[in-house]
Amino acid sequence: MSERVTLTHVARAAGVSLSTASLAFSGAGPISAATRQKVLDAAAGLGYSGPNPVAQSLRRGRSGIIGVVVGGDLRARFRDPVALGTLDGLATTLAAEGMGVLLLPSEPAGARLLTHSAMDAAVLLSVSAGDAARTLRRRGIAMVRVDSTARGVSSVLVEDEAGMAALAEHLRTLGHQRVAVLTLGWSNRRRQGPIDLATAPRAKVPYTAARMAGILGAGIEPMAVEETTGSLVEEGIRAGHAVLAATPRPTAVVAMSDLLAAGVVLAARERGLRVPQDVSVAGFDGASLPWLAGHELTSVCQPIEEKGRRAAQAAIRLAAGEKVRSVTLGCTLRVGTTTGPAPRTS
Repeated sequence: MSERVTLTHVARAAGVSLSTASLAFSGAGPISAATRQKVLDAAAGLGYSGPNPVAQSLRRGRSGIIGVVVGGDLRARFRDPVALGTLDGLATTLAAEGMGVLLLPSEPAGARLLTHSAMDAAVLLSVSAGDAARTLRRRGIAMVRVDSTARGVSSVLVEDEAGMAALAEHLRTLGHQRVAVLTLGWSNRRRQGPIDLATAPRAKVPYTAARMAGILGAGIEPMAVEETTGSLVEEGIRAGHAVLAATPRPTAVVAMSDLLAAGVVLAARERGLRVPQDVSVAGFDGASLPWLAGHELTSVCQPIEEKGRRAAQAAIRLAAGEKVRSVTLGCTLRVGTTTGPAPRTS
């Protein structure tokens, strides 16, 4: 078997020292462009692709890996355009900096990986990643949270309350008074069914609480509130039928995600209702749903990819030992074809 080519062979072929050859590959250091090119040409001639990345990581004392803790059912998460867009912004930004991504399920499935996997910093995409956060804190790994907060941890948030308030005001100007709301998780345990705002404690999930505060703050008192188990079209269909069966029927349904809102549109069709003539439907996210033929959802558009990019940038700085401040990104209202004036009779 032929001898494996190493950096020592490249240095010898280029007629330079081993340290000079190493600097040529690192892209830094006091060597001329001509010398660097001579080393790279020698490497190409020997079929040498570069220093072993594992060995490089050991020498630096860093892995070059950012852990990303993903909560809930991974199959469902990868059907969610918000989760996919956030991951795309995150992974693209990290790749541009030569860093890798390690996807980690939240507790309990990812407990061993969280305890033993090499990573320089972590991004928590799960709002219920309490055990994961404690494990990472014990290991001394810096974290950045997305869509949630914790004392002493940097966060990337969006203006959930202001965005939903703008949507609620839009419905008020259209004359809607009977409004039903489909919420995402109210607490950390997954459940579905009606919520009585008069007796229920405040939502524990941050973005659910903020979006509900936006609706109430804009002067809308929901006639019905239905909790869902997550951002799923099938949950929107189920919850949509639940609220549309009420007498009198709501003239508008606000869903806390676009997938839930799309499910409400489908439920309305199944009940023989026209959108928006008989019932208006609106969501939150600004996701692209081309399969919702004939409609563009009225939605609060959050900067999905930007959220991932900001989380990646924060993680890179944390990995370098820097301090990072939390950031809150703005939202915009997109008026589509699924909202219109409240019907005079329903």
